[in-house]
Amino acid sequence: METQGLVAMTDGTRLRWMAQGDTAQQPAVVLLHGGPGLPDYLGEVASMVADLAPAYRYDQRGTGHSPWQGPHSFARHVDDLAELLDAWDVPEAVLIGHSYGADLASRFCLMHSERVAAMLLMCGPFVGDWRTGYRVERSRRMSAAQQERLRELEELRQRTEEQEVELLTLAWFTDHADPEGGWHRAAQGARRRRPVNWVMNSELGKEGRADPLDEHLAELRACLPARAELLGGGADPRPISALASLARRLDLPLTRIEGAGHESWLEQPHAVRAHLRRFVQGALGT
Repeated sequence: METQGLVAMTDGTRLRWMAQGDTAQQPAVVLLHGGPGLPDYLGEVASMVADLAPAYRYDQRGTGHSPWQGPHSFARHVDDLAELLDAWDVPEAVLIGHSYGADLASRFCLMHSERVAAMLLMCGPFVGDWRTGYRVERSRRMSAAQQERLRELEELRQRTEEQEVELLTLAWFTDHADPEGGWHRAAQGARRRRPVNWVMNSELGKEGRADPLDEHLAELRACLPARAELLGGGADPRPISALASLARRLDLPLTRIEGAGHESWLEQPHAVRAHLRRFVQGALGT
């Protein structure tokens, strides 16, 4: 059973949240979606562990049913998560962040380590010069015509609905291990994970380049919870070597899901479910 509601932040913004499982249990699992600029898409992941602990999700401000017009910053998004935990009466949480959500989880841990019972970082955060390898691999998975069409769509000042769907499909299908299945999943996501907040994406991307997580890894390592791990898709076009480097720098275990891309639960649901349940059970001490 899923419950949902709205929580007002201290600046008046109202964030939409969803929860599965018995919300009276502690600690809770909180899933942080990626983007930045996409609405929540981690319902399937939450269902994998909601019988073990309550699993909360939310649309980050400016996405989905959490409308917001204003500047975006990591500090504000970290504050949002802290205020949500207060509203849910969750003193500490098991954080599971995916992609950009893994970056957000890490930055939250830097500011509020006492509220992080355990942390699983899925397909991120990527540090170092990972973008070069990613661009090369993404281009390898696309035809020349697809690459040219993606450039054309990206350069348009305004796009129709169908052009936006086409752009997102082209941008996302290479995230999957299976090209044919990846195209289908990307096309579905292009219509469901909407609208994309491109301003949010740009502003947080710019801040991330100005203040990269790379420069805070020693501090992060010092404040990590006793149980923290990395999980990556072996066929993610973002280089798994970047996650391996991060694992070494943080002294954390890294599990590689073979036959899976950036959204590993879609292509290898059984392997991901087993790993998530083992991690959450370990965090709960059960």
